[in-house]
Amino acid sequence: MTPARHNPPLAALLIIAASALLAGTTLLAKALGTDELGPALHPMQISHGRFMFAFMVIVSAVGILRPRLSRPHWGLHIGRTSFGWLGITLMFASVAFIPLADATAISFLNPVFAMVLAIPLLRETIGPWRWLAAAVALAGALILLRPTPDSFQPAALLALTAAVVIGMELIFIKKLSGREIPIQILLINNAMGLTIASVAVSFVFQMPTPQQWAALAGIGVLMACAQACFVNGMARADASFVAPISYVTLIFAAFYDFAIFRVVPDWISTLGATIILTGGLILVWREGRQRQALSR
Repeated sequence: MTPARHNPPLAALLIIAASALLAGTTLLAKALGTDELGPALHPMQISHGRFMFAFMVIVSAVGILRPRLSRPHWGLHIGRTSFGWLGITLMFASVAFIPLADATAISFLNPVFAMVLAIPLLRETIGPWRWLAAAVALAGALILLRPTPDSFQPAALLALTAAVVIGMELIFIKKLSGREIPIQILLINNAMGLTIASVAVSFVFQMPTPQQWAALAGIGVLMACAQACFVNGMARADASFVAPISYVTLIFAAFYDFAIFRVVPDWISTLGATIILTGGLILVWREGRQRQALSR
């Protein structure tokens, strides 16, 4: 297999696209976990719908593209899928009980966990500029979180746990991205995730309404596209560079709130989003300067 060419600017664009799509899945999960589209669905059923429809999309892509598959590393796939299923289920559970912006802000602290885990697990070297960018982005996320007594309810702990779990999943994705082609990683991940989710949903299944079926399908399609962008992005840059850029998901979540629910961001939201963008721009600027220096 020919590894993807190291291209941090392209990786950043792919991660931003993945973030926009991922924020859309969270918005749909919020509607499904409440009574917006019918009787609220259990988080494990929402997670099952995500894997089922995403698997259908990826199988269709494999049938059309007919990629050359290699021997998979089953241990890494099992680790990635297990952490991925648990993380997304916890995230879907949290958004049903706390505001979407709060849940997104808490759970998407996972880039910090991923960056820290990349040091012992991937042996990546984290320079001062990456630490600065991550710290700036974290400060923006904390501003958006609006830490009040209401933020520390039990449901907020679900989102925090999701952040740790998804941060670990990022490490497995990075390890796999250097061994197998992205579409194979997605195919195996969603097949295994669907198997786990199908067993779990058998205990809580209820027949969705037509609107809920449409939302479940939307989550699956958006997630499949987000995964494709994310895996390709991870293959083109260090995990410690890619991970903090995922903070832009918070900005997309705020935008969707405004576009759909007419929630106008206040000055705190604007400040937090600006700081997060600043952290990402510091990272991209520094990486660009380093590439220019190496090419001389």
